[in-house]
Amino acid sequence: MVQAAQVEALFTQAGSYRFARWGRPIVPVVFGIDDATLAVVKGAVEAVVALAGHRMSATDPELGANFMLFFVRDWEELLALPQLADMFGDVPALVARLRAQAANQYRSFRFDEAGAIRACFAFVRMDAALADLPAETLALGQAVQMILAWGEGAFAARPALAQARGVALLRPEVAALIRAAYDPALPAAATDAAHALRLAARLPQGS
Repeated sequence: MVQAAQVEALFTQAGSYRFARWGRPIVPVVFGIDDATLAVVKGAVEAVVALAGHRMSATDPELGANFMLFFVRDWEELLALPQLADMFGDVPALVARLRAQAANQYRSFRFDEAGAIRACFAFVRMDAALADLPAETLALGQAVQMILAWGEGAFAARPALAQARGVALLRPEVAALIRAAYDPALPAAATDAAHALRLAARLPQGS
């Protein structure tokens, strides 16, 4: 059974508890992939949103699209997207930092006045490790990462996905936590670690 301390660790940012789920319907848009892979990515997003009991929409009245997922071969490609400056300011500095870290993923959330997620911008650099993954595995991983504002080390020790006969599946305890996180009785955002107790209490025995 997942303990409250484990839940708390999953939502710890810079030493502090910070939980957030989406407060509005999710509207995804994906860049840098072919139509076949696009269908796979959107299918994964729809599946995780349905698991959470949340909603999707055709458009966001404020932003148009609020989950933007970019696939690139090299971080330098971001420099050719001038609209990113409106979201991230100094894009060259961001690119330099990602290159220095040899990162293959970067994710940034925006929050509303209540602290709920209002937008997510995700960037994936298709290095050798990610290029070897099946599209379904990569898509499901990205969908899981965007559905909640996880802590920076949430899945460092134990990944969110598991393999079963060559097919990537969401670990049962992660799926249960996502469902619990979207319980309407819980707030959309929390900074008090006592919230982790409330989440853990909603997880089934054996999760």
